Amino acid sequence: MKYEITLPVLSDTMTSGRLARWLKQPGDKIEKGDVIAEMESDKAIMEVEAFHSGYLMGPLAPVDTDIPVGQVIGYIADEQEAQNTSHPSENQDEEKTEETVETNTDKAEKVTNQSISEPPIVNPPPPPPSHPPRVEHELHKQPVPMTGKHIASPHARALALKLGIDLSHVPPGKDGRILAEDVLTVAHRSPTLNLEAGPPYHIKKLSLMQQAVANNMIATITTPTFRTTAQLSLEALKKMAKQQQFSLSLLIASACAKTIKAHPQFNAVYTPDGMAHRDRVDVGIAVDVPGGLLTPVIRDVAERPLDELAEDWRILKDKIKRQRLTQQDYEGATFYLSNLGVFPVVHSFDALVPLGAAAILAIGAEQDGQCLFTLSCDHRVVSGADSARFLTTLQDYLHQPETLLD
Repeated sequence: MKYEITLPVLSDTMTSGRLARWLKQPGDKIEKGDVIAEMESDKAIMEVEAFHSGYLMGPLAPVDTDIPVGQVIGYIADEQEAQNTSHPSENQDEEKTEETVETNTDKAEKVTNQSISEPPIVNPPPPPPSHPPRVEHELHKQPVPMTGKHIASPHARALALKLGIDLSHVPPGKDGRILAEDVLTVAHRSPTLNLEAGPPYHIKKLSLMQQAVANNMIATITTPTFRTTAQLSLEALKKMAKQQQFSLSLLIASACAKTIKAHPQFNAVYTPDGMAHRDRVDVGIAVDVPGGLLTPVIRDVAERPLDELAEDWRILKDKIKRQRLTQQDYEGATFYLSNLGVFPVVHSFDALVPLGAAAILAIGAEQDGQCLFTLSCDHRVVSGADSARFLTTLQDYLHQPETLLD
């Protein structure tokens, strides 16, 4: 019997993966649970395990190839199947045997070539509907103004104004109406580049991580964001970090979580159905890695002791180093922290509010004992006064870091 090895789903957003390398070769004996290959997802290198015992058989998918989720990348055969494949029937005459071997080789080459150019898809994920529901929620109850021959919703007009898009260039839906999603479709289109007018060039393929970062940034384009900046001191916190042997980023995350506990609206997130209020503060910390950006998440930061949080952070950093983050390690944050203070030339910067959060805190480098803290907020969830109160409470924790031990 022969079993298919298919590309596993490594995250909810994953539609394809990149085969990094095979750890076993055709003919190798495989035990159930053996790691037979490594796949690159949009966040990490993940191991592909065998779900059956037997012998690895080809054709195997080539390395450094993007493969759809669910596609066959190889086979595991039991002993009898492997022997039948390796040794043709003894009842065949010599001429027939040679013909059969040649035919099988030709077939294998065709299958291999096919897997490289147009790989067959086995049970692929269902495609998105060709015409997803066009939803504008309560905005459709308002009068919808005309734009030339077509009508546009108030949300679409406001969005087009914000993004600098001429509504006359936005194709309407089948019903003749221009909705916000139609404006976004135009906004997401990359302008056509005339690379031929410049110097010689070559295209370097994006990694899955780079693609994921780009898609996530595009998805935040509709978040109505404002920013509030405060100048705060990290002297006391740095002293405690040195004395207690804690990571400075971890202590800042703890201070933010305690602040959110005092201002719980910062732990909410906007949804079309209303505000989703979360019962736990999970902090995502941006980490610079070769080829992209990761945001590992520390759970329940406001309630758990620093010793436990420090151990979690150590484990997460080790996973990042070994490229072994799992989906549970980087999803579901309710608040984000980005610290570029390690670069002395960066006085301050703005960070984009990730989907699923109400705010993100960006920290610049220390200058004369002070740092600029910029809080980017979703204006649908919090106001400017809310952000000022947040930064005031945060300042108290930074100046009295011993309260983080309570």
